[in-house]
Amino acid sequence: MHLLGISCFYHDSAAVLLRNGEIVAAAQEERFTREKADANFPARSIDYCLRHEGLSPSDLGAVIFYDKPLLKFERILDTYLSISPSGLGSFLKAVPVWVQRKLWMRRVIRKGLKGYKGRILFGEHHESHAASAFFPSPFEEAAVLTVDGVGEWTTASISVGQGNRIRIVKELSFPHSLGLLYAAFTAYTGFKVNSGEYKVMGLAPYGEPKYTDLILKHLIDLKDDGSLRMNMEYFDYLGASRMTNRKFHDLFGGPPRVPESKLTQKEMDLARSVQEVCEIAMLRMARHAAKVTGMKNLCLAGGVALNCVANGKILREKIFDRIWIQPASSDSGGAAGAALTAWHHVFDQPRKPDPQRDGMKGSYLGPEFSPEEIRTFLRSKEIPFRSCTRDELLNETAAFLGQGKVVGWFQGRMEFGPRSLGSRSILGDPRDRTMQARMNIAIKKREGFRPFAPSVARERAADYFEIGCESPYMLLVAPVRKDRCIPMTEDQKHLWGIDKLNIPRSDIPAVTHVDYSARVQTVRREDHPLYYDLLRTFERETGCAVLVNTSFNVRGEPIVCTPEDAFRCFMTTGMDYLVLGDCIIEKKAMSADLLQTVGAQQKQFGLD
Repeated sequence: MHLLGISCFYHDSAAVLLRNGEIVAAAQEERFTREKADANFPARSIDYCLRHEGLSPSDLGAVIFYDKPLLKFERILDTYLSISPSGLGSFLKAVPVWVQRKLWMRRVIRKGLKGYKGRILFGEHHESHAASAFFPSPFEEAAVLTVDGVGEWTTASISVGQGNRIRIVKELSFPHSLGLLYAAFTAYTGFKVNSGEYKVMGLAPYGEPKYTDLILKHLIDLKDDGSLRMNMEYFDYLGASRMTNRKFHDLFGGPPRVPESKLTQKEMDLARSVQEVCEIAMLRMARHAAKVTGMKNLCLAGGVALNCVANGKILREKIFDRIWIQPASSDSGGAAGAALTAWHHVFDQPRKPDPQRDGMKGSYLGPEFSPEEIRTFLRSKEIPFRSCTRDELLNETAAFLGQGKVVGWFQGRMEFGPRSLGSRSILGDPRDRTMQARMNIAIKKREGFRPFAPSVARERAADYFEIGCESPYMLLVAPVRKDRCIPMTEDQKHLWGIDKLNIPRSDIPAVTHVDYSARVQTVRREDHPLYYDLLRTFERETGCAVLVNTSFNVRGEPIVCTPEDAFRCFMTTGMDYLVLGDCIIEKKAMSADLLQTVGAQQKQFGLD
């Protein structure tokens, strides 16, 4: 039986397909439409999932939506009524969208899946998150913690997962939300809500926790069990399109930072402060989850579970024996959880977790392209390339990287979730002190303070990082080993803010953040043989077992999906080589006409 899970109409729409309870295909809509965080009905993602299995809509056993629209609409109406008449303008904008589309999900699904006449089921938002965390995990039983902005009413939950069942035991309800607190500071520091939270987390180590006490005193009442109550006098998200109000701004000394304006020490200190509050809250929630469930394992999902710094703190506190985090923890993963809930709860199918390998298959669940498809594309555009054997490809790519070149790496099935994990990646040498700046400015076209992640073969991780477990999905931050770190001089210790950026912190400076940490990806050969072998080949070539791995995209764009996406990104950035399947493209080998096209595209997109 095939089941299709869908999430959409908030952010990060996605579709996930199960075959007899196994996840066989998954993708976010943004990858096909090229609209970042696309919230529309995931028609292209569904089409990909069905094509992957050779299905038509009529072959599906059921379609499951990841939350309950009527319950969510109830919360929206109740919220507006509680604050009326304020928020009337926002209410008048929101209601037509709900009345015309969001309330009629059965009709929307049947229209989007022409020919489908089968069952349509609805999960609850945080139940879907919890299912996405527990059911693919390697655990027979576990506590499950989900934390995000808001679902229908729930903003955080603790569940017990055992066998093929999940039971929610505690919930935190809107408007009290750790995710919305973090989103408020994301907006106040001048970043975009639902995408800029990564930037706040990356900015935090440049600051001091100057405002932590202020947050805990005025904005939230944080309890010992991790539950919290927001002081709504400081927030405007109940009935307005903005997160914070004048009272919030006065508390922190002025209006929000204008997006794209210069970052100051104030934004860095705010980021550090809200990050510290987030970590305190997550640790308390995790301890409480251990207490009320009695479980030794923990599963995490929801948007806040993408806060890999907080995840690392939970791991190092040893509250649980083992932790597993859903790689697509935001709403995209809710599509997987909805389908899995139906498989186990509705159809009462058994679950057989593999203690050695989780059910997300390395998150390599998206489209792939054959060598013939890649060559056909390259020839159609008259792009010069060289075809290589597997060994040639590995040896040449490792040599390029060892020479300080930046390589676009496009291999196998696209990743599901926000991280590039070696299929749609941009790679570099972590020993190069200039690599972080080069990748941020000349390639990613983004803020220079943003850190990069290291990829390392699973068995070599302990030689570089104090991590103590696998981290296949780049969702745990760990300290770099002390014997690899470079201590700061007395003068360097007195530097503030962004002045810390260019100080080498270790013998792998391009992936060592200013606080001597790294967001680690450990790679198994079973998950991605070619990428694993590239890591080992690079180690033989250079003596270094680590590569810089960042997502194959530029700022403001989704990760690339197709060979054409990858080539376009390559053409408009400072990458030196593009490796598409078994083909190598060198920018220096481009004809004058193609190079002229590069310049035209760079100018068009403001990248020159």
